[in-house]
Amino acid sequence: LQRPCGCFINIGCCRESKLRREATIIELEKRGQKRVRFGNEMEKLEKAVIRNCRLLRVKADRKALEKARREKEYIELLSSRPPLIWIPLRVHAVWERMRVKLTCTILASPPPQVTWYKNGVHIDPRLAPAGKYRIQNKFGMLTLDINRCSLEDSAEYSVEVKNPYGEAYSFATVLVQKYYGKESGFDSEIYKRSLIGQEADFAFSLKPLFSREKEPFTLSCFFSSDLLQHQRDITWFRDGEFLKDSDRQQIKCLDREASLTVLCAYKEDEGFYTVRVPTLDGYNQQSAYVFVRDAAAATAGAPGSPLNVKCHDVNKDCLLLSWVAPSDCGGSPIFGYFIERSAGTDEWVPCNEMPVKTCKCPVLCLVEGKTYQFRVKAVNQSGISNPSKASDPVTMKDPNEEKRVMTIPYDEGKKITISKDELEGKIKIPLPPTNVHASEIREDYVALSWDEPDPRGKEPLSYYVEKSIAGSNSWQNVNLERAVNSPRFALFDLVKGKSYCFRVRSANKYGVSEPSLPSEPITAGTTLAPLPPPSQVLVFRDTKTSVVVHWDKLKDGQEPLGYYVYCREVGTDEWQTVNNKPVTFTVPGLQPGKEYVFCVKSVNEAGVSDSSPESDPIIVRPAISCPSAPRDFALLSCGKNDMTIGWKAPKRKGGGKILGYFLDQHDAAELDWHEVNIRPIAQRVYKVTDLNEGHFYEFRACATNMAGVGKVSEPSDLFKCEEWTMLQPGPPYDVRFTEVRDANLMLHWEAPLYTGAGPVTGYYIDVCEEGSEEWKQLNKQPTASTHMRVSDLEMGKCYIFRVRALNKAGIGPPSIPSDPVVVETKPGTNEIELGVDKEGFVYMAFETPDMCDSSEFIWSKDYEGPPDPNRVRTEDKGNKSKLILKNASEKDLGTYSVEVTDVDDEISASHTLTQEELDNLRKISHEIRNPLIELISGWNIDVLEKGVVRLWLEVEELSPEAELHLIFNGKELSSTPTHKINFDRAKGLIELIIQDFCDDDKGTYTAQLQDGKAKNQFTLALVDDSFDKVEAEADAKRRDWRRKQGPHFIENLQWKVTEDCEVLLMCKATNMKKDTNFKWFLDKKAHLDGLYDPPTGTGTLRIKKLTKEDKGIYKAVVSDDRGEDITELDLSKEALSAKPLKVQPTAEGIRIYSEVKYYTDYMKTTWYHKYKRLESGERLKSGSTMDQIWLHILNPTDSDKGKYTLEIFDGKDAHKLSTDLSGKGELEQNISVLGKNRAKVVQGLPDVATIMEDKTLCLTCCISGDPYPEITWFKNEKAVVFKDRYKMDVKGIVVTITIEKVCSDDTGKYRIYVKNKYGSETGQVTISVYKHGEEPIELREK
Repeated sequence: LQRPCGCFINIGCCRESKLRREATIIELEKRGQKRVRFGNEMEKLEKAVIRNCRLLRVKADRKALEKARREKEYIELLSSRPPLIWIPLRVHAVWERMRVKLTCTILASPPPQVTWYKNGVHIDPRLAPAGKYRIQNKFGMLTLDINRCSLEDSAEYSVEVKNPYGEAYSFATVLVQKYYGKESGFDSEIYKRSLIGQEADFAFSLKPLFSREKEPFTLSCFFSSDLLQHQRDITWFRDGEFLKDSDRQQIKCLDREASLTVLCAYKEDEGFYTVRVPTLDGYNQQSAYVFVRDAAAATAGAPGSPLNVKCHDVNKDCLLLSWVAPSDCGGSPIFGYFIERSAGTDEWVPCNEMPVKTCKCPVLCLVEGKTYQFRVKAVNQSGISNPSKASDPVTMKDPNEEKRVMTIPYDEGKKITISKDELEGKIKIPLPPTNVHASEIREDYVALSWDEPDPRGKEPLSYYVEKSIAGSNSWQNVNLERAVNSPRFALFDLVKGKSYCFRVRSANKYGVSEPSLPSEPITAGTTLAPLPPPSQVLVFRDTKTSVVVHWDKLKDGQEPLGYYVYCREVGTDEWQTVNNKPVTFTVPGLQPGKEYVFCVKSVNEAGVSDSSPESDPIIVRPAISCPSAPRDFALLSCGKNDMTIGWKAPKRKGGGKILGYFLDQHDAAELDWHEVNIRPIAQRVYKVTDLNEGHFYEFRACATNMAGVGKVSEPSDLFKCEEWTMLQPGPPYDVRFTEVRDANLMLHWEAPLYTGAGPVTGYYIDVCEEGSEEWKQLNKQPTASTHMRVSDLEMGKCYIFRVRALNKAGIGPPSIPSDPVVVETKPGTNEIELGVDKEGFVYMAFETPDMCDSSEFIWSKDYEGPPDPNRVRTEDKGNKSKLILKNASEKDLGTYSVEVTDVDDEISASHTLTQEELDNLRKISHEIRNPLIELISGWNIDVLEKGVVRLWLEVEELSPEAELHLIFNGKELSSTPTHKINFDRAKGLIELIIQDFCDDDKGTYTAQLQDGKAKNQFTLALVDDSFDKVEAEADAKRRDWRRKQGPHFIENLQWKVTEDCEVLLMCKATNMKKDTNFKWFLDKKAHLDGLYDPPTGTGTLRIKKLTKEDKGIYKAVVSDDRGEDITELDLSKEALSAKPLKVQPTAEGIRIYSEVKYYTDYMKTTWYHKYKRLESGERLKSGSTMDQIWLHILNPTDSDKGKYTLEIFDGKDAHKLSTDLSGKGELEQNISVLGKNRAKVVQGLPDVATIMEDKTLCLTCCISGDPYPEITWFKNEKAVVFKDRYKMDVKGIVVTITIEKVCSDDTGKYRIYVKNKYGSETGQVTISVYKHGEEPIELREK
């Protein structure tokens, strides 16, 4: 120790003197023991002296040590200073692959913390290749060694020196040059880039885009940072063609986004789009395919529109037009095309009357100097397609005009222009043309070409074409009416199979030339056949939504215009068009996990070929690739010479199962890495042995799958090989999450391998938001299991989790944090579905949206492991897995979870099976295993003519093997003439026809049905009042029928008063014979004044003056050997007596009525509203009974208010009763309530709906009413039974009826009837179903 004066204290000497003193004390104590004879007083005195001396020495030592400590702190305080860069870093310029050493000297006390940076990024030697960087700090000299420099090492390097009293920095630039040329240095691109800043790169990859004809689309790309100034010159390409900003397409460039917008898409806009962003090294680019689907055709079944309409061989008055056939033929072959032209206006004029069969055609009769555009339409049996995109504008002119002009330069840039016409001689009659030949021969036309005469003369020429059948000298002028101005001409009306020769004459204003030499014989009608399809189509996996399609090229040098690709999902019959531009490419936009087949068609001028053979089916899944690197290494346990290392699986598994891992180790004291294992490690935990105690080690690993070995991971942290002796447990590991949903997830982890002083008793879970360093403990009490559901999280936020283990000694270190997770339900997430299969087994099913060939479904119960195999079994098919309960019971209650392995994104789900769900499922299971035949209409009783009774019921459709047993009072009935049994299995109709219904038929009828496993029985109790009612009705109808077999009255007795004030009684009988008697009676006495007219059957009795003697009961009787019939009229009662009118609200509206003592049909009643006579209709119903006359107003409105009058005419006088509905508050309120609350059909149903058969029809309407109305659908006035194809869905006020796979039987009038206590209403629609290939009736009528 150093004293303030500068001298030093020898600590060793102090210790020696202290020992010497202690020895002396011990010796004195021994001497004191020998001196006992001196007495107790002396002994006590000696002990006290010794004790005090000892205490004094201890206090002196403490003061000395405290003084030395204070002196040391004072000296250190005087010597402390902030860091000082004594010798700074200096600039270095080196050649590539050389070594550079950066050094600087510092002064600082206490020793500082040193950090090196490259362009502001911390340099960590462990993250760089082994031996790349070496950092040293010896006696204040700081050194950074950079080995084997490359161009990327050109940067600005800095060192940061920091201690508690301050910090200091030093900077230097390192420039790396190549041996040849200036590739690095102050003028290098790397140095310039460091001055400019970080260049922007693509943030996301471009994805395929799907659009439709005549609709806009936008292709956008986004960047990781703002574009620098030199990067803003962004360019777009389609199939390699540079795109410019125009009226049809707009190109925009913002700070972090670039976009291309096509305002009106055509199929020509389909193709590969590429965006290029300039960089200092060149450019970065991305590409994506844009698909343009066909627009909906105006006529169902019409083909798609042609594309790529182009003009060729443009002359003064003709040109050659070509196009490409559409990929979609509409279901029937395309047999031709129509061409239209426009001369700069919106009016399109047809160019051909008959369809052109090939995709190339000459267009004649055009005007020189005019500018034209052309478009094409395809036609098949169903109709004409939409027009194609218009061709580029083309101006009609002489193609040789430029050749006829010669330019002579002179006098430094001046020119003399000389036309060949000026040099022509004065030729009057032109010479004949030469080289007459056929430039194109097609099935529809022959195109002729020839050369102008030379010399041609100054005058403009025209031409006349002549034809002749080969072998004859008879020539016929073809275009006599209109001369041709160009050396081109097309003939369309040649006879197929015949050979022709052609010659041409030139003409000018002076005359016509001699004919040219005839052409070679030309045979018309040569048919251009479509190319054959490719012979073999191969499909390979690409991504989870795309595949790559390859096929063999056509043989014999046949070159098509391109190819069309089609796909079809396995199990369906409909082929989908993949591309509308004949190119080869990857097929995107497919459904993951679905199975597809593909075919290809070749395209040429003749059209589209037949389909190639179908490819083998392929399931859309990603192609297998090498996995990414493992990550997040952790030390799980450590011994003297071994370490247990754990790590996380790769983020990308490459579309296959991870077969194992290769682990490397690196001793920090060495330069080289060493392999740990030769064979792959299946697990992600491994014990590394034969290590050196006290050394620091780092580890790295790589994963392998079927595709090969993936990338090597970044090195782990340095771990010290030192035996763990801590009492607390080690860290848990493999913290992961499943079932990520909105606001919650399931967290899993593995127990620590090192348990410390005792077993692990629980776990604490910590959470932290991404980007934050603040960890929060989730559970107050430790959880004993290795899983926990985390709830109440904020949806959309990103969280990180870690776990700490607990034992009796305390809480151990935390685990490696989990991967960040965004708490939200991903689109397309599926849940576990519960159901019962056809065999009645309860199951849980899960369908994954994504999986690979090696993926498996891992089921567990209560997160403790697989369910008991004695109680469940699993069935996996494709991307769907079923967990089937063998015998569902309370033992199966619990939480079931499922995970999909070997996928990059977590796919999992869970479901808790409750008692209520189990009871419902077991009920359904029982119904399936013991099915019941469904009842549609229960027992019904119809009394037919002659008193025949029909008992019937209706059930669902039964199979031909269905059986019926009809039991009556315990005995089975069989069909007899008096009790006939009809059983229509197809309609599910059961009926019993009883001819003579009597007391013997009283009892219980039971229909027992069985159809396979399904069975049911339905009972009808026909006893007591129900039997008496049926028996009475049957007897009445039987008597009536028997009555009508003989003479009977068709008009009963009635009376009226004539103009002579006489009372006339009348009736009418029918079915009379000559010997039929007609008699009149008054109070059972014959009345001789009655008359009878046999031809008409009319009987009359005239009472000239009505007196009291005429009061009584009048009777008319007709009789013969077949029977008799009687009609009566009672004129013995008093006159009419009616009570005042009353008003009564009803469910349908308002009822106005009057109670009468006596009322008969001959009384005439008339209702009036505001003195206007009322007639019965849809809203007004009137009627009467023996004691009441009524008027029913349905769905009343304000217009129904006012005075109502009932007029009753009893044959003599008119009686009037009135009531006023206006001004009554309660009634007005009732009318208002009826108007607001009555059932109504508000909106939705069309008048007519037309649909093709086999499609699905949905009819939707909105209803209103309070209380909620009853809903009934009718088809052709019969109630619709909702089963099989017919389904009804009611959601609030929206009512939807769905008819699946409509057929012609579904045609008819449908109406919805809604009703509540305030009223009812009906909505109607007429459905028309037409067959495939037919035109709807409505369109045919138009």
